[in-house]
Amino acid sequence: MDPQIVLDLYGQGFYLIVVIVSALMVPSLVVGLIVSIFQAATQINEQTLTFLPRFIVTIFAIMHLGPWVLTTLTDFFTQLFIDIPMMIG
Repeated sequence: MDPQIVLDLYGQGFYLIVVIVSALMVPSLVVGLIVSIFQAATQINEQTLTFLPRFIVTIFAIMHLGPWVLTTLTDFFTQLFIDIPMMIG
């Protein structure tokens, strides 16, 4: 097995992880920023105020992006298992 193949697989896997995690976390970060701006404008310094909106948005994102995440991971691993014989020999 060529080291370049391993590096390519590592790069593809790392890119896939970054895309999936960012798709799930960016909405939560945006909601956290909006709530933080609201807290700064109203001078409410309650630390637990940001938890519930971010939690709801994260659950909502997981519910709606779950099928896409599962399909993307399944396609990646299916292609990986199909390509294993060509990588070995």
